[in-house]
Amino acid sequence: MRDTPRPRETAGDTRSGPPQLRSGRAFAHTTGASSSGSPHRSDGRPPQTPRGVRRSGPVGRPGTSPPVPGRPTSPFSLPLPFPLPLLLLLGLPALLFALITWQVVADGPLVRADERLSRALARPDGFSELLADLGNVQVALPVLAAALACVAWRGRAAGAGRWWLPPLAGAAAMALVPLLVVPLKEWTARPGTPVVPPAVGYFPSGHTATAVVAYGGAVLLLLPWLRSAAVRRTLVAAGALLVLGVSFGLVRRGYHWPLDVVASWCLGTVLLVCLRVAAGRGGRRRSRQPESPG
Repeated sequence: MRDTPRPRETAGDTRSGPPQLRSGRAFAHTTGASSSGSPHRSDGRPPQTPRGVRRSGPVGRPGTSPPVPGRPTSPFSLPLPFPLPLLLLLGLPALLFALITWQVVADGPLVRADERLSRALARPDGFSELLADLGNVQVALPVLAAALACVAWRGRAAGAGRWWLPPLAGAAAMALVPLLVVPLKEWTARPGTPVVPPAVGYFPSGHTATAVVAYGGAVLLLLPWLRSAAVRRTLVAAGALLVLGVSFGLVRRGYHWPLDVVASWCLGTVLLVCLRVAAGRGGRRRSRQPESPG
């Protein structure tokens, strides 16, 4: 029995027949389709935005447009100088401190030059004694404590996950000052200047190290929370003037040799760099829930 061919479907015929290929939207997925705006789109929409052209999300993270809510970092999560600048900030002061300590212990030529410089600079007066007193623990420690309390309050109010880490790092840096300075004083046993009573244990300068870590640490911890550039510059200048004032007062009053002060600068710089690294590892804000549209 032979098959009878079915008649072609007319315009008014509603009977179903074999599927016929049509040049409509079904062909839009083929390359070069005229009814599509893209060879990969069948609805005429523009192609997907390339990844390299997308707008970045929070903190420079690649994302779609508009940015997807993420975890914004705290002011302490600034880019750290790593690795070469960080190594220089740690290595150069540590190397200079080791060189000065070796000269003091060995009574090298640098010590003799230091003694001549001290005789030229030492002129005791009331103003230099006042400047030197700014390095006392009774003066510098309350300044640092106020800064630590302010940073802890701001971090907790901002919803930081580890708001306690920056103030804890600042307190630890201050606690390390006597733990490092006192053994060094006993080991080097450097005598004082002719102005002070005969004694030993003047290297390095504890007042200078206290001023560097207390005032420098307060500036370092408060600086990321300040938005005004003028206030930031004022704070940095005030901290630098306090440290330089204490250093000048100690040498001018004759309480310390110049090398005692320079060595404490190096020691304090190492502690401040460590404080900066530790503070940068904490204080990330908690992730925010995306707001509902409308």
